[in-house]
Amino acid sequence: MDPGELSGRLGLFATVTACQAVLPDLLAPFRAAHPRIRVDLRTGDAAAALARLDEGEVDAAVAAIPGRLPASLVSRTVAVTDLVFVAGTGGAGPGVAALEGPFVLPRRGLVREAADRWLRGRLPWRPEVVSEPEGHEALLALVALGYGTGIVPRMVLETSVMRDRVRVVAADPAPAPLAVGLCVRRADLRRPLVAALWSLADQNMTGRT
Repeated sequence: MDPGELSGRLGLFATVTACQAVLPDLLAPFRAAHPRIRVDLRTGDAAAALARLDEGEVDAAVAAIPGRLPASLVSRTVAVTDLVFVAGTGGAGPGVAALEGPFVLPRRGLVREAADRWLRGRLPWRPEVVSEPEGHEALLALVALGYGTGIVPRMVLETSVMRDRVRVVAADPAPAPLAVGLCVRRADLRRPLVAALWSLADQNMTGRT
C-alpha cells in the first residue's frame, strides 16, 4: 500500500506539556505524510502513560522513559529535559535553605523517583513532604503559594502558566535529566499505522531541554 494512502485511527496518549512542547514537531511530518490517518489524542497523568499503553488503551504514548522499559514496549527518544527544583518567588533566597524543605513532590512516577534519590543522597534527615499532588500544574500552583520546594521537568516549567510565579533553585549536583520518548508495543510495530508513526519519529529526535 502507498504510505500516503494509509487510513484509520491511531490512539495516542501524551501529557498536556507533551502536547505543547513535543507533539507539534513529532506529528507535523506524520500529518503531512499520512493525511488520512486520524489521531485520537488523550491526555492525563504522566505516571500512568506506559500502563495505559501496555494495557492496550492507546496505540502509542509520548512519555518519560524509565531506565528499564517493560519487555513488551519499545521507545525512541524524542526529547531530553532537565529536572529542576522550584520555589515560590516570595520565599527564602536561592540555595541551601530552599533545598532543606519542606517539599511538594509528585505522588508517583519517574520525577518522584528522581527526587527521592536526590534527597536521600543529600539530606541527612528524612525530608518533610507536605503535599503529593498528581499533576505538575497542581504541584507548581502549591509551590507558587509557598507550601514548599518542588521538582518538575524544565519542559513543564517553560510551558506552564505558573512559570512567572516560581523560581528555579540551583542544585549541585543537579538531578539527572529525563528522557522523553515515543513508546509503542513491540508487537504493534508490524501494524502499518504504528509503523508509520515510528519511522517518522526517528527523523525528529532532538536534544530539547
